[in-house]
Amino acid sequence: MSLFKSEKKEVQAPACCCGSRTTGETPPAERTSCCGETTEGVCCVKVLGSGCSSCHALYENVCEAVKEAGLAIDVEYVTDIKRIMSYGVMGLPALVVNEKVVSVGRVLKAQDIVKLLKQY
Repeated sequence: MSLFKSEKKEVQAPACCCGSRTTGETPPAERTSCCGETTEGVCCVKVLGSGCSSCHALYENVCEAVKEAGLAIDVEYVTDIKRIMSYGVMGLPALVVNEKVVSVGRVLKAQDIVKLLKQY
């Protein structure tokens, strides 16, 4: 193998909240999950962040809001820059609900997040 020959590496899309692999595309309808299945309510919540104090604060507020809303879902904290870039956000922290970016660059309060989650 030559030193200058580049190897092609297979890049897998991030796993969906249901465990399957996605193409990185946003679901076409508001009431679909990241794997395209029709859903009622919230199927997945993600906090996109770099690991700073603001990102951690949003993550803690989201966890509190999910508990207050009585949802039985796990909140994912995404710090991988490639995964964050796949959402097209230009600021952190960001909040993703059902694979849709709903907030960028703000640390929302738990009460505001509960109201946001009830819209789904």
